[in-house]
Amino acid sequence: MRISVELVPRNEAALLADAETVRAVLPQASAFNIPDLMQFPLRSWDACKVTRRILPSSIPHIRAIDVPPEGPIPVADAIVGAGLTEVLVVRGDPPRDMSHRTYPNSSEDVIRRLKIQYPHIKVYAAVDPYRGGFRDELMAVERKMDAGADGFFTQPLFDLRLLDIWAELLDGHCVFWGIAPVMGERSRAYWETTNRAFFPSSFVPTLDWNRAFAVDAIQTIQSLGGHAYFMPIRVDLSAYLKDLLPF
Repeated sequence: MRISVELVPRNEAALLADAETVRAVLPQASAFNIPDLMQFPLRSWDACKVTRRILPSSIPHIRAIDVPPEGPIPVADAIVGAGLTEVLVVRGDPPRDMSHRTYPNSSEDVIRRLKIQYPHIKVYAAVDPYRGGFRDELMAVERKMDAGADGFFTQPLFDLRLLDIWAELLDGHCVFWGIAPVMGERSRAYWETTNRAFFPSSFVPTLDWNRAFAVDAIQTIQSLGGHAYFMPIRVDLSAYLKDLLPF
C-alpha cells in the first residue's frame, strides 16, 4: 500500500517545510503529489523537484487545458529532466486570469500523447465520484483507460459506504483513494457546493472525527489492496497526521 500526501506549492521554503513535517510525523508516507495552482508561481513539476529531496516519489499534476494541442508536450521534458516518473493528468479549472492561454483538450487527449511520447512515465487520471451519475463517470474511466491511464486518483471521499461502492466499480484498477479533513461548516459548505460532495449523518467538522475517519478509511483501503492520498487542506499537518496510522 502506498500513501501519498498532497501539498500546496505556495513557495519553495514553505513546501520544503511541509514535506519535512510530513516525513517526520507520517513515516508511512512514500510519495507526495503536487497540484498545479495558477495562483502560485511555483509549478507542480518544479515543486516536485523540491519534495524529491525528502521523498523520491513525487507526482506532479498536469492541467490538460494548459497543454498546446500540437507537437511535444512542453512540460514533459521538464518532468523527465527532474527525474520524475509519475504524473497525474487533470482537466483543470478555467483560470481567473483570462490572459492565461488555455486549450480545449480533454484529459484523455493529454494522457494519450504522454503515453505515446513518454511510454516509461506512469500516468494517473482523475475520478470524481460526485460529478455526475455512476454510469457517466465509469464511461469516463473507460475512456481514460483506453487513452493509456495506468491508474486513478479519486476526489476525497467522506463516507465509507460510498468508498465501498466505488471500490466495487473500480475493482482491478490501481487507485489512490482521497482522504481530506474538513474543518468547520464553511469548509463543508465548500465541498458540498463546489464539488457536490456529501457527508454521512455522523459527520462533525472536528479534528477528532476527521482523524478517526481517516483511520477507518485506511483500514478499508488496505483491505482492498488499494493506495491512499491525504489532502490536508487548512489543517495543522502535525496535528492531523501525527501517529495517524497504526502500521
